[in-house]
Amino acid sequence: MYDLAKELYPICRSITGNGVRETLAVVNKHIPLDISEVPTGTKVFDWVVPKEWNIKDAYIKDKSGNKIVDFKENNLHVVGYSQAVNDRLSLQELTPHLHTLPGKPDWVPYRTSYYDESWGFCLSHKQYLSLADDTYDVVIDSELSEGSLTLSEYVIPGETDREVLFSTHICHPSLANDNLSGIALLTYLAKELSVISTRYTYRFLFVPGTIGSISWLSLNENKAKNIDHGLVISCVGDEGGPTYKRSRRGNAPIDVAMEHVLRNSHLNGELEDFSPYGYDERQYCSPGFNLPVGLFERSKYGEYSEYHTSADDLSLISPQNLGESFQLVRSAIDILENNRKYLNLNGKCEPQLGRRGLYSAIGGDNEKANKQLAMLWILNQSDGNNSLLDIAVKANLSFSLVHETAVLLEEKGLIEEIEE
Repeated sequence: MYDLAKELYPICRSITGNGVRETLAVVNKHIPLDISEVPTGTKVFDWVVPKEWNIKDAYIKDKSGNKIVDFKENNLHVVGYSQAVNDRLSLQELTPHLHTLPGKPDWVPYRTSYYDESWGFCLSHKQYLSLADDTYDVVIDSELSEGSLTLSEYVIPGETDREVLFSTHICHPSLANDNLSGIALLTYLAKELSVISTRYTYRFLFVPGTIGSISWLSLNENKAKNIDHGLVISCVGDEGGPTYKRSRRGNAPIDVAMEHVLRNSHLNGELEDFSPYGYDERQYCSPGFNLPVGLFERSKYGEYSEYHTSADDLSLISPQNLGESFQLVRSAIDILENNRKYLNLNGKCEPQLGRRGLYSAIGGDNEKANKQLAMLWILNQSDGNNSLLDIAVKANLSFSLVHETAVLLEEKGLIEEIEE
């Protein structure tokens, strides 16, 4: 995952353009993406697909011909969606188009201007303070044209047509945690799920932020009806968190599953309620859809100091943190795949477990107490209403233990799965 993020890091991405296509071409080497183009001007609910933006070069030169700001050194140096410029300006004329972070004088900010045609440069505050009161050659070799918005998805069929949705945004340039980490994690998660049998169908969306999810939902309302669970994945490579933001429903199975996973991990996970501010979960959770889609991240978007700056580079993420994030999401998938409801077939008082050899079949001394407790909870709560996840939460036991024990009880003929 880290190597994939490293490979994608130099590419200049935006909500449209060849940088997005180049990024998807790299992902497509790992998983077979279904890539589609939505033409400029297409109405998608209350939005309209914008013009396509592409950039070849950009710089600011002093009068000696030295490039003091160079897009080719760092693609954050240009405000995303900047119009083409070729002019000579005084420092006074240039300054309104310059963006810095005075509180972080060594860092370059990330800025965009998607829906307001303008132009600008981003530079460190130290660079800005070093500018002489002189004239400068200013060039942005970019193009805003009638083009398209690129969407991509990968669907892994399961035993049923009920779906688990994973979505990540692909529109940020050289920012490692936000969101090359999300692209890398979902690519490798899809690779793993593609070679195993699953109950659910899994849909992976790699789309530009906001306008991408809106476009996909607008064009796929019928498909959205099949989504039973979902996660937006972003900022999963740094050492913060982990953090889970619940879906708008608040108590959907994915919310309960992620809370259970975080509470049973060795990491100091944090849970927060849904809010209509953030990433694409706010589109999937809009009232007209109200899909059960939460947000999983490490550090919270907007709250770690490197967010949307040049400091969100490859040194901010690590293989270890990506691996931990992967395992947390994978654990949630295991819960969704194995969560069932059962009926106790011997519901009048407890069955005699010892006669069936169950006590001796459930592990060594260190595990025996918890496994015996799991048996009692499953037998007591399996009335056709409680799922295994419900039982695990009530009993404060790990889902894996409850599931393993339920399989044993089913083999012994004490419980029976209820088809829903």
